[in-house]
Amino acid sequence: MKKVLVLGGTRFFGKRLVHLLVAAGADVTVATRGMTDVELPPQVKRLTLDRDNPASLAAAGEQEWDIVYDNICYSSQNALEACDVFRGKVGKYVLTSTLSVYDFSEEGLKEEAFDPYTYDIQPATRDKVTYQEGKRQAEAVFFQQTDFPVVAVRFPIVLAEDDYTKRLHFHVEHIQEERPIGIANPQAIMCFIHAQEAAEFLQWVGATTLTGPVNACSHGSIRQQTLMEDIADVVGKPAQLVAEKDAADFSPFAFPASFYMDNEKAAAAGFSFWKLEAWLPKLIQTISTTKSEHKV
Repeated sequence: MKKVLVLGGTRFFGKRLVHLLVAAGADVTVATRGMTDVELPPQVKRLTLDRDNPASLAAAGEQEWDIVYDNICYSSQNALEACDVFRGKVGKYVLTSTLSVYDFSEEGLKEEAFDPYTYDIQPATRDKVTYQEGKRQAEAVFFQQTDFPVVAVRFPIVLAEDDYTKRLHFHVEHIQEERPIGIANPQAIMCFIHAQEAAEFLQWVGATTLTGPVNACSHGSIRQQTLMEDIADVVGKPAQLVAEKDAADFSPFAFPASFYMDNEKAAAAGFSFWKLEAWLPKLIQTISTTKSEHKV
């Protein structure tokens, strides 16, 4: 039985990962601050800790783990502390990273577009760096200073009906209410991954010998303009897109340029990604229907 620690596993794809691991027979411990009240399988163990407190994190290093999933690492300091705590105590470390380590590109981004093995490490806490720089730093630390195998899973925007950021919900609501949406570049290309797909990928990659950076996104991409039109078709009202709008109505998807990944590395290693065109329209329909029912 695999002994698995999940740092941050009480909501969204982290919660889904925990359920998958338990179903596969793993001995799972979830470590969080204990602030989210969530129902997990009864056999899941709980460990309360503060990721930003080294003394608190040290409690997780009192045991040995076959796999550690780290969904809550946002800085070089977080990563450096984890390296110290888990040195010699983990078989494989799976870091949840992000598309945001890259810069915008009109082509699908491959893993080599950002090299964490040579990136200059600058120790800093998460409140001192941007999200992009924090994740770049975290990757750099893990790939340059660990003594255990590490894979950094680079996810794009993760979507599902229970997305706590409500980014897709934002667009459905605005189009339902016939409110304008600020879009900087309607022709910008995006990619996504579903929360269940993300959880399945994390479970899969933890069980493989794959290491290093790896992109994980659904097959296919979509232009912002097309996405808005697809939502409008489901809602039955036109999408009102404007180049400039108040911050409250500016799309959280409104990248100024294309920003999408190439998932060939993981696909070639054997993971079967979902097709974006198969699940995204269904999710839009689910969110739209739920919103309409709440208004009745």
